[in-house]
Amino acid sequence: MQSKAKTPDVYMAELPKDRKVPMSKIRAAIKSQIDPNFQECMNYGMLGYVVPHSIYPDGYHPNPKLPLPFMNLASQKNFIAVYHAGIYAKKEILDWFVAEYPKHCAQKLDMGKSCIRFKKMDDIPFELIGALAAKLTTEQWIKLYETTIKTPKQ
Repeated sequence: MQSKAKTPDVYMAELPKDRKVPMSKIRAAIKSQIDPNFQECMNYGMLGYVVPHSIYPDGYHPNPKLPLPFMNLASQKNFIAVYHAGIYAKKEILDWFVAEYPKHCAQKLDMGKSCIRFKKMDDIPFELIGALAAKLTTEQWIKLYETTIKTPKQ
């Protein structure tokens, strides 16, 4: 369910009442820990944290007009989703997150390749999401992206 909001603040204002607090806490955790060179914006109808073209002019290889995505945060119909490209691209980050998650959250981890889903709004590991956001700088993300996603090793 993609939002048509043009700015992150409008997106947050349009959230259902029961999602405003948890989404605000996740957003704050990300913004307090993420490399400040990442830019918050609307990306794919959700909150995005991207490498702006001013830092990485090549953009995202499927559509170079778009900035390079890193993280996204979305309020979906049945859950809140945090998307983190580093979990997809770097096994060490995935392994770290999977090992840390039970230390912070009572619920079973529900995730896909880069998507972490939270169905229980009162059991979201905000500090862990902040720590995840801090795992890669923009420079590290660009290097990882170029070697594992944009031009994967044969």
